[in-house]
Amino acid sequence: NLEKRGYSSQLINLTLNEVRNVAYNQTSGLYQNNKAFYSLLRYGAQGLKDENKDRVTVHLIDWENIDNNDFAVAQEVRVLCFDNKSHKRPDVVIYVNGIALGVFELKRSSVSIGEGIRQNLTNQKDENIARFFNTVQFIFAGNEAEGLKYGTICTAEKYYLQWKEDCNASDTLSRKIKELQGEESNRLKDGII
Repeated sequence: NLEKRGYSSQLINLTLNEVRNVAYNQTSGLYQNNKAFYSLLRYGAQGLKDENKDRVTVHLIDWENIDNNDFAVAQEVRVLCFDNKSHKRPDVVIYVNGIALGVFELKRSSVSIGEGIRQNLTNQKDENIARFFNTVQFIFAGNEAEGLKYGTICTAEKYYLQWKEDCNASDTLSRKIKELQGEESNRLKDGII
């Protein structure tokens, strides 16, 4: 994606080194790593020198033109645990420009959203896949009976918020969302779309 947006290979390599330093950091805790990664996402890798020795900021996400980004969704992503033997499998992972930014734990209607939240919290422990969450900015849990709740890394279950759409919004994106939701109401589907 960085190449497609016109960054030189030198700047891409410098940026990817900075991204790896934060994403794979094992000396700082999850909160500190995630905060550092947020800064990279929001403000870019700053002060990198290009081949002309000019300082350049490389943005991991094009915030000005959303169509310049690559979006992907993966199901049942297999992530190696800290012990290098066992694995955890988040149900759905959202990637933007190859970076894991959102994780969903989805449950059947008879299983509480709280179970999905607790599963996400367990996955964030050091002995599991905490390093996978270094880049994740949104964490979701949901089912068809209760809908969808969200938080960020290390958010305690009681602080997760119910996902809500503004029913009165009439901008282009909101109209498209309403069209995708259709006439049939489904609390989980309505939250995800």
